[in-house]
Amino acid sequence: MPEHDREAAPSQEPARSPASPPVAEGAAEAAGGDGQAQRRRKRPAPAVSGAKPRTRKGKGRPGRSRRISSILIGVAGSLVGGVSLGMFVVFGLAKEVHLMVDGEPIDIHTFADTVAEALERADVKIGPADYVSPKPTQRIADEGRIEVRHARKLTLIKDGRTTVHTVTALNVGDALEELDLDPDKVKLSASVMRQIPLTGLRLSVTTIREIDVVKDGRRIRMTTTARTIREALESNGITVGKDEKVRPKLSAFPEDGQVVRIIPVTPPRTEPIRPEVARLNWNALAQCETGGNPRAVDPAGTNFGMYAISLQMWRAVGGKKTPVDWPAEEQTYRAQLLYQKVEGRWQRQWPNCGSRLFD
Repeated sequence: MPEHDREAAPSQEPARSPASPPVAEGAAEAAGGDGQAQRRRKRPAPAVSGAKPRTRKGKGRPGRSRRISSILIGVAGSLVGGVSLGMFVVFGLAKEVHLMVDGEPIDIHTFADTVAEALERADVKIGPADYVSPKPTQRIADEGRIEVRHARKLTLIKDGRTTVHTVTALNVGDALEELDLDPDKVKLSASVMRQIPLTGLRLSVTTIREIDVVKDGRRIRMTTTARTIREALESNGITVGKDEKVRPKLSAFPEDGQVVRIIPVTPPRTEPIRPEVARLNWNALAQCETGGNPRAVDPAGTNFGMYAISLQMWRAVGGKKTPVDWPAEEQTYRAQLLYQKVEGRWQRQWPNCGSRLFD
């Protein structure tokens, strides 16, 4: 470049800061090359026309950054707020329903109108034998409650007899109540708290019963779990003689509250009753003598049974034991046989009521 051009060109060296003291030329020269290098390092970079000032790393323009952050936060907040609002609207319109399915609590939010719809949307299947409360057709409201107990099989071995039942009870105790069995009157093969699975349960039950045994005019009450009357009598030390019989029969099942009678075997009836004797009014005679009570005994303890027959006369006509040990039919037969034996002379045996035979 020509010299005059160099002189005319404006100096591109930036003005020194007023705070910086001038550097003496002698000192600069004395410093030599090191001094020049040091001055070059301290001098700011020449300004280029149109170039932006250099900034230090990490110190940008804070105002713009804050504006961008505010925009992003606002957008994110709008999105989150929109989703939250949508969820609020959805859950606000849906009903909260509390289910209890086979003892397990389940809470759902649903738009269903009826119990059946709510169960279907909760994927709870029900059948005709299942317990559902309220009824499937009933409408439900917010905070409504629905109980479902699915049907299950209960194989019941009760006193040795097997039956199969369909129950909706969740445990043995509730199943007994469902089958109208008193847990205090049974012995169980499982605890009343035992759960009944949907696959079913096999349960052995022995009932505890009370029966009355009547023998020789005495009534004995006993508690038993026996399956037959024979077992019940043997377990309580009651024997049956060869000349006795039991009603009901020994092989019968002793029902709760049943009366078991042990009576002597009826003596043989070797002599028939004549028709004219059988036609007499024997019921009127018995009503007059004892009110028709086959267990009657007079205050003196000498006459027994519905016809007030003495032991001497009873045995004279083949009677065994005493009249009160026999049913009314046997007593009537022996009274008719006595009438025949005395050839119709009834006055000695029935002086007060014998005339009623002819009413």
